[in-house]
Amino acid sequence: MTIPRRPPTSSAAGHSDTVVEVLDLVRVYRMGSADVRALAGVSLQIARGEFLAVVGVSGSGKSTLLHLIGGLDTPSSGSVRVAGRELASLKSHELALYRRSTVGFVFQSFHLVPSMSALGNVALALTLQGTYGAERDRRARDALRRVGLDQRARHRPAELSGGEQQRVVLARAIVNCPLLLLADEPTGNLDRRTAGEVIGLLRDINRSQGTTVVMVTHDEQTAGCVADRVIRLSDGCLVPGGTSR
Repeated sequence: MTIPRRPPTSSAAGHSDTVVEVLDLVRVYRMGSADVRALAGVSLQIARGEFLAVVGVSGSGKSTLLHLIGGLDTPSSGSVRVAGRELASLKSHELALYRRSTVGFVFQSFHLVPSMSALGNVALALTLQGTYGAERDRRARDALRRVGLDQRARHRPAELSGGEQQRVVLARAIVNCPLLLLADEPTGNLDRRTAGEVIGLLRDINRSQGTTVVMVTHDEQTAGCVADRVIRLSDGCLVPGGTSR
């Protein structure tokens, strides 16, 4: 996978403010008769407009961290604040609104609606936010154009390659212009060339729109090529010595 290195940046300290604050975050799951500690007191800050990569082996806690920031899970203890809002204080309908309007999600699995076209899958995110008609279709087409799929708008997922399906997912994630884009192993199901294209799109969205991107990956080489900062998780803990550029 060939990914051109992005020019040197000033890392987190060079951005204007903090958009995500995580403090002493702990997540414990009950597995049968045993407790499994997925996160063990993680604290970090993510700057507005930063591209942060979180790396670690399977089971290190990186996906759990992403899900907590995205409001898909709740912590056992500790705090997650996004744009000054404490997620634990939000009611269920407020969390749903947060996930629809503030966060865009890109997962390893595509989670596209098989019966809908690419355009329909992207437009669905707008419908859930209350945008309809010509405005919805225009914005959905614009998002597909951003990821280079405007010519495939009428194709259903089964008629698209894996890379094209992931582009649809990315278009769906950015159509609401989210403050925060969360990508969990976004290239895990793609070949190396296609993976490089998807990573390039994530980087372009980060740079051109100022969208804060948090990407979880096991691939340190890719992380080092595209991210402003790389942090590492092991056994639910941050590993000292994260890198920034």
